[in-house]
Amino acid sequence: MSELVQVIQHGGVRELRMDRAPVNALDDALCAALLHALQSAVDADVAGIVLSGNAKVFSGGLDVPHLLSHGDDRNALHATWKAFFDVAAAIAGAPMPVAAALTGHAPAGGCVLALCCDYRVMTRSTDPARPLQIGLNETQVGLAVPDGIQRLMRRVIGAHRAERLLVAGAMIPAEHAAGIGLIDALADDAEATIQHAITWLQAMARLPQTPLRKTRHIARADVREALDSVVLDDFINDWFQPDTQAALQAMVARLKKP
Repeated sequence: MSELVQVIQHGGVRELRMDRAPVNALDDALCAALLHALQSAVDADVAGIVLSGNAKVFSGGLDVPHLLSHGDDRNALHATWKAFFDVAAAIAGAPMPVAAALTGHAPAGGCVLALCCDYRVMTRSTDPARPLQIGLNETQVGLAVPDGIQRLMRRVIGAHRAERLLVAGAMIPAEHAAGIGLIDALADDAEATIQHAITWLQAMARLPQTPLRKTRHIARADVREALDSVVLDDFINDWFQPDTQAALQAMVARLKKP
């Protein structure tokens, strides 16, 4: 298994911990490692899967400098975006429950992966001035949110509230996210967050599995359909819009500042 994903067994529950410093940015390699780890968990028929990150960041989303390094190579861009959506689809289509242990920030693609999970638990903000945050902040960096991803957000928090957050590209504190149902529970620290996710999955594992898995499959059909509806060519066309490129380049410049 790649060192980019740590595999930790908790009895019948398997934790897949992203480990690409510093922010678990999703490039081709991390996506491939995640896809392999998810498939291995499915093949092993584990009782449940925990997807986690580090104590500061669950995942910072797609690796924008990596994407920009592709330049005008549409095939390379398509491959990177497809790798990400393949991971999202694997989470959404897993036959067993998947819980996101959000021990740190979850912007953009990190939020998308969390929305594909059955259950989300996030660490409380210890510093009110610098709260842990989650959200689809794409518009702030110049990207449109495709309908399929918007559907994931609307499914969880409702259409009107989703519109407000999506259009503004808002990142919201963990406590606010819990209040509107974007996450299901809060925990006091990273270790407690992971343990809460494990405990929830263990409770699911104690139920009769055939009816549980069949009911899940039916209930989550809209998640799979939402991801299937994303047209990557449309997304890549938007990627090359001048204002999108300007916003992305400005973001990368900010990241390079000491």
